[in-house]
Parts: sequence; structure tokens; C-alpha cells
Amino acid sequence: MKRFVLLGTAVIPNDGGALNLFAYGDDFVIKLEGGKGGQLMNTRTHGSEDALAEIPCRKIASRAGARVLIGGLGMGFTLASALRNLRGDAQVDVAELVPGVIEWNRGPLGDKAGRPIEDPRAKVLNVDVAELLKAEPAGYDAIMLDVDNGPEGLTHSANTWLYSLEGLSACARALRPQGLLAVWSASADRQFSQRLARAGFKAEEVQVYAHGNRGARHTIWICQVT
Repeated sequence: MKRFVLLGTAVIPNDGGALNLFAYGDDFVIKLEGGKGGQLMNTRTHGSEDALAEIPCRKIASRAGARVLIGGLGMGFTLASALRNLRGDAQVDVAELVPGVIEWNRGPLGDKAGRPIEDPRAKVLNVDVAELLKAEPAGYDAIMLDVDNGPEGLTHSANTWLYSLEGLSACARALRPQGLLAVWSASADRQFSQRLARAGFKAEEVQVYAHGNRGARHTIWICQVT
């Protein structure tokens, strides 16, 4: 009978909380320590994490020297998807705030996504994605955000800025002409769609299955500056 086996704990900087990594049979699960048992990530259900990068990166796949930014390394599936859908001369910056998550991806967890952080096109940075958004105006062809449960279900209050009007406006400024913003969420959020419009984005709301073509569906906003 399968059971959860705790493999490691990673402290969330400036938050006071922590993430726990569990082995569950052949799979891995990340949970918020002290939470009510809900899973933040699971290596069996990553269809929407794949789509978060696949949809925008396919749209810019022909661009020479494309540069994209991923907010949140997670289990590496979004990074792996971006690399699959971009040219060999692309650069993929990944901002991950929790050092332990980066180490887990360097360890056994990394095999599940194919060890994308070892790809020479990938640059994984232990920083808050907000720092990169503010530092590089017109720096990216695409930005993909998956740093929490989404704008409606935040688990860390420090992420509030990113989904605010100010944060979304920073995303718009960080994009190159015809650049794309993709935002992952566990659920739909009408108010967030309206906020995207106020930040100057034309947004399409896409529903994607978490695993194959069944089970829970997650929301991805695909946005372009109007």
C-alpha cells in the first residue's frame, strides 16, 4: 500500500511557512506545511503546467533568440515544456524564490521532468520574479507565471503584488512588442480577467485539464498588450 514519505522541507523566505516534499510510490508530491492536506504539486498531474508554456511558446517559436521568463520552477514541467517548444538559440530564465525547490529539482525529483534545469538554454535564479520584472523593461518575448494557486487562491500573501494592477502593469512593461503573458490558476476568476484588461492586456481564458483529458481543470490566461 502506498504511503506518503517525507523527503525534505524547504523554508519559504520572508513568509514563515515551509514546503514539504513527499514520495508517494513512484510519484512526488509537494504540500504546504501546516496546510489542510491539499497538494500544491504532483508529478502525476502536470498537464496544465505543460500548457502554461506550450501555448505561448508555440506562438513565438519562430523568433530568433527568443527570451522568456518563468515565475516559479515548481517541479520543472513548465520549464521542460518551454524548452521543447522554443528554438535552440532561445533563453529561458526561471525565477524561484525557495532555494529548496531548486535543490529538489537537482535531485531525484528532476528525473520526472527530464532534468530541464541542465539544459544550457535554462537559467534558474533564486530570486523573486518581481525583481526581474522591474529590472528588465522590454526584456522578454513571453512571461509565464505560476507562483501560487492563482490570483483567487493565494497561499502566500507576498504574492499579492504580482497579481495586482501594479504587478500586471510591470509584466506589460517587461514584454517586448507582440510579447505574451500567461498566468496559471487553479480556478477561474472574473475579477482577475477585468484587472488584466485594466493593465492593458487583451486576455483569452483557457481551461486545461490537469491530467490528460479528465479530472480537474485549471485556468490559464493568455494575454497580449493591446
